[in-house]
Amino acid sequence: MTTSEDVQYSRSDEWFDSQGLRCAVAVFRPAAATADTPAVVMAHGFGTPRAFCLYAYADEFARAGYTVLVFDYRHFGESEGEPRQLLDITKQHQDWRNAVAYARSLDGIDSRRIVGWGTSFAGGHVLTLAGTGENFAAVIAQVPHVDGVAAVRATGLRNAVRLIPSAIADQARALLKRSPRYIDSVGRPGDLAVMTSPDAMDGRNRLLAASGLNDGDYPETVAARILLRIAFYSPGRTAAAIRCPALIHIMADDAVTPASVAIKTALKIPDATVH
Repeated sequence: MTTSEDVQYSRSDEWFDSQGLRCAVAVFRPAAATADTPAVVMAHGFGTPRAFCLYAYADEFARAGYTVLVFDYRHFGESEGEPRQLLDITKQHQDWRNAVAYARSLDGIDSRRIVGWGTSFAGGHVLTLAGTGENFAAVIAQVPHVDGVAAVRATGLRNAVRLIPSAIADQARALLKRSPRYIDSVGRPGDLAVMTSPDAMDGRNRLLAASGLNDGDYPETVAARILLRIAFYSPGRTAAAIRCPALIHIMADDAVTPASVAIKTALKIPDATVH
């Protein structure tokens, strides 16, 4: 167990079971807590491990008195799962449910006050879970993925067409029980990568530097088969069923999730605050 320099919280590296595999979870516990605390459960976006800046968010929440659980999905980061870099939406939803259940099981946590926090793809996950029965006290969705078709359109038809052969090849390899065909998650315009907007690589570089990481510390690829499924994943479809308070952070100039689409989704949530 480690402790922050000014002893405002402790951190322990733990794990929880998700369908027979171990998911790595860092648990931040406020040092001054005298009663059961609310908890924030956090995970990252498209093909990205928690080490990419999520600990900075956990630091802020822990200093504010929350217990925080930051986990890696199966197949990513420090969690188990083969093949590596396999992004499976159903599995990630299961990992989220298991992470929340683990949070509820911990001593010192108020099991009635669990907040789901997600960014980008995980922002879509927490909205989906809240809209399909997960009993969150609140959700926070940062630049969330809300509409699969809109996301594909935003990244450009030309880029989507260039990615299809890799996606089909990887799906075929999956059916044949072969190793995945990988594709870069982020690239420059014109690169064969999932996100190639003009600001994508520069944003990635800033995120890497802010996390104290170097190129190559973590793989930045995904098994290309996920590209056959993104258009069909639209968390906004169940937004109207969300019954807990929701805080939605939207970027005015988002190249992946257009602001107009995100706002439209947020307006469906009965108790939403939009920034």
